[in-house]
Amino acid sequence: MQTKALETFLCVAETGGFHAAARKLNVTQTAVSARIRLIEEETGRPLFTRGAGATALTGFGQQFKPYAEQMLSLWAFASRELPDQTQSRPALRLGGQLSIWDPLLVDLAVRFEQRFDKLLLTLNYDHDLNMIEAVATHVLDAAITHEKPADRRVTWCELEPEALSLVQTPQKHTAEEDLVFVNLELGEVYQDHVRSAARQASGQTLFLGNCIMALRYVLKRGGRGYFPDYVISDHLKSGDLERVAESVPLRLPVYLVTRSDQPELDELLSCLTDLRA
Repeated sequence: MQTKALETFLCVAETGGFHAAARKLNVTQTAVSARIRLIEEETGRPLFTRGAGATALTGFGQQFKPYAEQMLSLWAFASRELPDQTQSRPALRLGGQLSIWDPLLVDLAVRFEQRFDKLLLTLNYDHDLNMIEAVATHVLDAAITHEKPADRRVTWCELEPEALSLVQTPQKHTAEEDLVFVNLELGEVYQDHVRSAARQASGQTLFLGNCIMALRYVLKRGGRGYFPDYVISDHLKSGDLERVAESVPLRLPVYLVTRSDQPELDELLSCLTDLRA
């Protein structure tokens, strides 16, 4: 697929219209329409709905957008920066859908780089990008996710689960009626586990997986939520947070997803084992 078609698609999505995109790209509207039609013909799905005075992304267009951004980013890197890199450096593209895994992805990258001396690395953190699909379609080489893969194009292994505990700001600092539950929405297993805790709170605030932002919110405003043990340990010691009495800890499943033809699978598992130890 031509990169100009992807650039045009993103420009239409940004400007909200074919006329506006044509002006910004300094091309004719006919050229814009032809480029969009090229993508629609190759994908078999419409990208935009065209109404009176407005052009909006279809549902498929919204799903396609992060992939288009990723493809252009990878192409820019491969065409301009990659030739200048040392040819002996192995390349590895890692992804994680939830910011709960940001520290582990960095540690994994460092450990992998130590094994191979130097590493040409891409770390991808994106809420909109389906990590399993991204691995299956070669956008990423490996990803860490809480969702058990069912796609036959990928292979996966289950890692040690992540331990999360229900904590809250001390009640002497927060009135019961002001206690909100911070919902990180970390997948189906998480949602099933936290329903009762969420019902007990006066309200909910969504942070879509970003546990660092959510924790800062709870500490500043007051509230409760399930957080990874390694994130809250210092706050429990200082007394800024306390465990909720009689709450049940959450063991969140974790999966490493790769393709069956990925040669680095054994090395990735070895590095993860080292990190766990």
